[in-house]
Amino acid sequence: MTLKTVSIEEAKRMIADGARLVDVREADEAARERIGLAKNIPLSGLGDTLPLGGDNAIIFHCKAGNRTSANASRLASASTCEAYALEGGIEAWKAAGLPVVTDRSQPIEIMRQVQILAGSLVLLGVILGTWVHPGFYGLSAFIGAGLTFAGTTGWCGMAKVLALLPWNRPQTAMPLKAS
Repeated sequence: MTLKTVSIEEAKRMIADGARLVDVREADEAARERIGLAKNIPLSGLGDTLPLGGDNAIIFHCKAGNRTSANASRLASASTCEAYALEGGIEAWKAAGLPVVTDRSQPIEIMRQVQILAGSLVLLGVILGTWVHPGFYGLSAFIGAGLTFAGTTGWCGMAKVLALLPWNRPQTAMPLKAS
């Protein structure tokens, strides 16, 4: 079973006719920027909300469409009604000039924080290894090994530590700005 994709224009028409829009990105991604009409049900928690159904169709979306495509059969089997994937995700929605709700007081997504920190530490290890002492190359090797472990197991220690930091605690409710 797979999901049919719908364009932004088709999705707008379907939503006007009663289709539901479901955001499958993680909660930290949706907290910072989301389509106001969408209900956030992260892929990681999809089993907790099964089945998704009703009389109207469901349109799933993610950031750019890759996540919904990669999990199409899982999403299709999670719904008891017609299910679709929004072509291009929230990025295509924004590119079409449609409104999104943004809350810049929310931290950037944990995985982007991991990418920034890991990349900075690798770069620092290379610079220090070149200019100070070759032993600093070990920092880059350690981070590379950690990323490899995270990619193969799905468990990222750096993400777990970053999630505990003060700026990643849920922010108090602030007025949301539509853009």
